[in-house]
Amino acid sequence: MMIVKRKQNIWLAFLLVVLASNYTLYNTGVGSSILPLETKGVVMGSLIDFVVVMPVLLMLYKGKFSLKQAILLAAFGCIAARFIIPMEHLQPYVAVTWAGFAIEGAVLLVEIFLVATLVRYLPKILVDVRGSSLPDLFSFSKAVDKHVPNHPVVQMICMDMLVLYYGFASWKRQERQGLTLHKNSSYIAFQLMIIHGIAIETIGIHWLLHEKSLVLSIVLLIFNIYSVIFFIADMQAIRLNPVYVTDDTLYLSLGLMKRTEIRFDKIEALIEDKEQLEGKLSKDTIDFVARDFGEAYPQFILRMKEPVEVTFMLGIKKRYHQVAIKADQVQEFRQMLEHGMAKYLA
Repeated sequence: MMIVKRKQNIWLAFLLVVLASNYTLYNTGVGSSILPLETKGVVMGSLIDFVVVMPVLLMLYKGKFSLKQAILLAAFGCIAARFIIPMEHLQPYVAVTWAGFAIEGAVLLVEIFLVATLVRYLPKILVDVRGSSLPDLFSFSKAVDKHVPNHPVVQMICMDMLVLYYGFASWKRQERQGLTLHKNSSYIAFQLMIIHGIAIETIGIHWLLHEKSLVLSIVLLIFNIYSVIFFIADMQAIRLNPVYVTDDTLYLSLGLMKRTEIRFDKIEALIEDKEQLEGKLSKDTIDFVARDFGEAYPQFILRMKEPVEVTFMLGIKKRYHQVAIKADQVQEFRQMLEHGMAKYLA
């Protein structure tokens, strides 16, 4: 893993070198002194750097490649070139930079259309949520997927809607009965400590920045207010969404931070070996272990027949082959797992 990380850092270093060299060439005295009188060839080389080389280096660093991402990064490179290369040098190729603005504008229009679609179908989504027996964290995302195309912008807005709901509108709801993951931990205490820390930081830093940079102090204030609302919503979400089990599926969530659906027929093995549980978890293992002041270890590891999808905050999704779990009611949780798996092992 260290070798892979070093290779990724090399691509990032190359990216920064290319960006810094182009900025130096056009925006410093040293760069101006080495620019030839006829700059068309130099500017063409810089545009290739912005439109081709830097997007490729960024994708190599991230380890993700797609045509859509390449087009968006190339468009962003065109826009970046517009701001870094002075207009007197860029003039012969100004149409290229406008193409970048056009592509990004088109993407923005698509995203606005998706948001409008979400708003349009919101009443139907809410009807589906109210009619579902699943916890809101799961029924809401399923209703959105049913009515609105799956898109990162939609996922982010849906997360914000959940934050606002659990932060402001969920206080009259009664807690569901069921198995839990957080009550025997310090998870809620941790959240309260974070909120307390953010409040103190907001008062202190906002006061210091207010005189130096009003805009920065306001941005930081808004970010901190949202952070407080998020952690309050996360506490409500974990309190109101215990483990939910149907005949064939286990629904696990740890507040707004992460959630997953595990089908019993996809579980290959239930691991309770102490050495594995207390050892370092592999990169291919997602843990549903609530934070604690002391060392917290899972009580079970579910090894899956095929990767299970886990949804994190902001709608980010990743797949894992193993799921580590620490439950408050250990015996009841084991019996539930064994009962669910037994129907498919027989």
